[in-house]
Amino acid sequence: MQYPAPIAKLMNSFTKLPGIGAKTAARLAFYVLEMNEADVTEFAQALINVKRDLTYCSVCGNITDTDPCMVCADPQRDRSQVLVVEDPRDVASFDRMQEYHGLYHVLHGVLSPLEGTGPEDLNIAPLIKRLQDDTIQEVIIATNATAEGEATATYLSRLIKPAGIKVTRLAHGLSVGSDIEYADEMTLFRAIEGRREL
Repeated sequence: MQYPAPIAKLMNSFTKLPGIGAKTAARLAFYVLEMNEADVTEFAQALINVKRDLTYCSVCGNITDTDPCMVCADPQRDRSQVLVVEDPRDVASFDRMQEYHGLYHVLHGVLSPLEGTGPEDLNIAPLIKRLQDDTIQEVIIATNATAEGEATATYLSRLIKPAGIKVTRLAHGLSVGSDIEYADEMTLFRAIEGRREL
């Protein structure tokens, strides 16, 4: 079916978002059509503001509307620890937990030779520069448990350890509520490797 140009353009715009197919895009476009104009204007302004008002923290690389970001500027944070993550969403996940009180560093990806992503494409140089600060005693590498995440963790460890800074890796293993019989070998290996005393 041919749609009028404005709604067809809106549907096309929605399909550019990850996980949005043609049917979902049509449903969203028609939902927007039913919204009152004030809500649509507010929604459109929120989209514009995200692109216009957000930047990356010059210290850690997290998304922020102030520079440095709120985490880096917070004097209550433990400045002896830096948790290295792949993506700004990971920072939000750790902060939501409210158990980690150190600083962060966002790489904006992982090493992936197949995709042409090398060390120069990641936010690694600023991390190495930060580590010259004597207050940092531990770097916790929290990349995902994928081949690329493991390669990135190994690469960072080799860069950081010669400086005499403790480098740790998040424990990986069985998730709460999972059955051992369905776990793959790597998950079981990580679970054994990361065991702790009770």
